[in-house]
Amino acid sequence: MRLSYARELDEYPTGARRMKILTMAVLAILIGSYEGQIAPVVPLLLKDLDMSLATYGAVSGTAAVAGAIASILGGRLTDRLGRVRLLIPLMALTAICCFGMTLVHSPRDLLIARIVLAFVDGVAMASTAPLIRDFSPRMGRAQAFGFWTWGPVGANFLAAAVAGWTLPIFDNSWRSQFVIMGCFSLVISVVIALNIADLSPELRARIQHTERAGTQVVDLGRPPRLRSLFSRPNIWAHVVGISLWLVLYITLSLFGQTMLVGALGISSAEASTIMAAFWSLNLITLIVTGRLSDRTQLRKPFSLAGTVAAVLVTAYLAVSLGQEGVSTGTLMVIGALLGGSLGIAYAPWMANYSEDAEDADPRLQGTAWGLFGFLSKGIAVIGLLVIPHVVEATNWQTWLFVALGCLVLFIPAILLFNGPWRRPSPAPATKVTAGKAEA
Repeated sequence: MRLSYARELDEYPTGARRMKILTMAVLAILIGSYEGQIAPVVPLLLKDLDMSLATYGAVSGTAAVAGAIASILGGRLTDRLGRVRLLIPLMALTAICCFGMTLVHSPRDLLIARIVLAFVDGVAMASTAPLIRDFSPRMGRAQAFGFWTWGPVGANFLAAAVAGWTLPIFDNSWRSQFVIMGCFSLVISVVIALNIADLSPELRARIQHTERAGTQVVDLGRPPRLRSLFSRPNIWAHVVGISLWLVLYITLSLFGQTMLVGALGISSAEASTIMAAFWSLNLITLIVTGRLSDRTQLRKPFSLAGTVAAVLVTAYLAVSLGQEGVSTGTLMVIGALLGGSLGIAYAPWMANYSEDAEDADPRLQGTAWGLFGFLSKGIAVIGLLVIPHVVEATNWQTWLFVALGCLVLFIPAILLFNGPWRRPSPAPATKVTAGKAEA
């Protein structure tokens, strides 16, 4: 018996119907990322639980490990069970986990609560990137993944804005934020459940070039095999390359403000302003470049150009960290250029990775994106555990040069990706005269 919430489409949706489902997938990653946000209440949490920052780091690292395992498990499950069948009940469960955070009264309680939330959320969110792939034909895929990336970034702004508005109302109680988070998540989960749908297994096995044109590339009589995906050198180039690329991104996500304050001695407010410039231009270039990549149907040139630009800006930033008297305005420009450069590279890379995995077997999109989730959370764990020790032994400038070296190594990986470097020339028009076709 098919569950009512797991609606499957036997015909590929077009127009507004497809866009509505894509919007629900983006909304799901936004809410899932918001549920994992704890940064705005960490100072209050540390004081209330009498917990050191080192203990909090260990708790966060352990939860990230649980989330990494959940991502790769969820990727396999979403290929086997379907996206919506997995996503909807687990989104409701993550909302309940948010309410469970209000029962935390000790570091041990916090560890348990964060592990459970990270695991459930990791399995649930493993469905969102495959959903973006399912409902974004290749002619619009980079832009769609650009919007998907807005989820994790937008969650930072949402959590900070809600905390800034409501904490004074609730007498600075950190528990209030998780009650708000749980209520908000439950409501949005219902909205998503009523509007989202899944493709039938037959449609998920197709490569969709446009809304109305698709290609069947696999024999549905044969089960999907992991070997067809992981025996391809270009897939391993993606996996290894993006792991190196993420070192800089995770460094800025986890320690951006801390790095600027520690290396340059500026205030936390100035550091936050600089990072706001970074995220703002990053959000813009994700969408603009995604659209350009889709219009030209080119992925690798954008990834290469954005990465080379990011290498140059990061090198300048690393040198600046060793100087005194660098103005806030200069740092804002540097931060914005770095965020914009990374955005130029990222959305086309996501489309490229999705298409290369699709060429191997369209039925393994969940597995491919589950592996990506495992890698991104794994890099976050390394960041939480390794970066503080390296900085303590040396300085932030040294670590930034390490991250710069990892970014440089992403460039040769791009050469192994599939896809053209230049836009193909249009086919010559065919003229028909007297029953004969002339080129």
